[in-house]
Amino acid sequence: MADFTESLGQDNLNPLSEDKRTMNFFSTFSIWVGAQVVVTTVLTGMLLVPDLTYGAAILIIIAGTLVGAVPLVLMGNIGTRSGLPTMILTRGAFGHRGSVLPSVANVITLIGWSWVQAYLGGLSLNYAVTYLTGYSNINLFVVLTESIIVMIAIFGHKGIEKTENIIASTMLVLSVIVFAFMFIKFDIGNLVSMAASKNPKITAVAAFDMVVATAFSQVAICCDFNRFCKSEKTAVSGTYVGYLFASLVAFGLGVTVAGFSILGGVTKTYDPTILIGGVNPVLGFAAGIVIFLSVVSTNAMVLYAATMSYLAIFSRHRFWKVALTMGIICVLGALAKEMLINHFQDFLLMIGTLFIPITAIVLVDYYIIKHKHYDAEEIISGENKQYWYSKGVNYIGYVSYTIGAAFAYYFSYVQPLPTGSTLWTFLITCFVYWGLMKMFSRTNISYSRMKKNKNVGA
Repeated sequence: MADFTESLGQDNLNPLSEDKRTMNFFSTFSIWVGAQVVVTTVLTGMLLVPDLTYGAAILIIIAGTLVGAVPLVLMGNIGTRSGLPTMILTRGAFGHRGSVLPSVANVITLIGWSWVQAYLGGLSLNYAVTYLTGYSNINLFVVLTESIIVMIAIFGHKGIEKTENIIASTMLVLSVIVFAFMFIKFDIGNLVSMAASKNPKITAVAAFDMVVATAFSQVAICCDFNRFCKSEKTAVSGTYVGYLFASLVAFGLGVTVAGFSILGGVTKTYDPTILIGGVNPVLGFAAGIVIFLSVVSTNAMVLYAATMSYLAIFSRHRFWKVALTMGIICVLGALAKEMLINHFQDFLLMIGTLFIPITAIVLVDYYIIKHKHYDAEEIISGENKQYWYSKGVNYIGYVSYTIGAAFAYYFSYVQPLPTGSTLWTFLITCFVYWGLMKMFSRTNISYSRMKKNKNVGA
């Protein structure tokens, strides 16, 4: 038993040395293809039609992805430079004790994300098995899907990296087959010329905001994986290209499926296998496998990141035990099924409320306030209290977070903006944090120390 547990993931918070970094361009590309080619991204794409025309939706997806990938790449680059996971890096901006807030927010967000995806993955696996055998049991396949994810995640990063290289390639091949079938079977001309809704609920600007918001959902996990990249060049290029390519595939699949379902008189559904399988069961089976694999790859990353976020608070616990416990929670939550889908859009808004302000604060703190210098060893140990601020908490970070989160909540839930609130939340939080840090820098002991020691660390 001892030998088996030793083979499980022993990942920890310590900065990775260069000799322990294993991810080349292909591995980094595969990681971000696996993260973004997932059914929740497909579902988001399906929300854009018929409120927008097909052509407008595709252009907005491209533009939103190009913009949204920027904070993802910038945050991931901090992980590569420092060798640290995402949530432990928040100590630099929020303080050693203050970083508990973003860590807790991240654990909540990632578990919720895992529930939604596990259900949809189980639904697709159920379709595939039903096609082959006639047997159907959604609850069983939801549990089986998440159980496979847990089995991968408890082996840590080494298990995920090996799995992603295989799954990403398989998904892309199957996705090309599904796309090709749809464009051969259905009339693409009708899709392109399909009129938009006369009373759209989602405007072009709001759709752009939704696409950008999807990128922020990945920011919370990026350093957990990009710290394994062999170089900054590998991290930046692999992340940007992988995320861009995967977004076009996943969002594009969602928009295309939604458009063809409307033209075919089929009730718009969050499960593309219903449309494709209704025309050709073999291709429906292929679509079901794509979605199942996408959930396995993404949820393994999500569970890993949730575990690292938990360890950022309780660092003495063992990685694989935490991953196993969280995996059980994810299995049970996924059985809520339809309730998860009914609240999916609210969940996207919650991500904006909880995490976009955190991203803004960390990026401004690292790239502008601290001039791209974090002392990785000091962030872990806190021995010299360079990131201690006031009793372990940077209250400027908390004030900035509160303003950003309040803005996101009000203009998402109470008085929704026609433009969406993602970019506004990000920009306002950036400005507030930068302004307050500059205003109070003379009395901020930790900031003064960092300026004197800016050549120390990554």
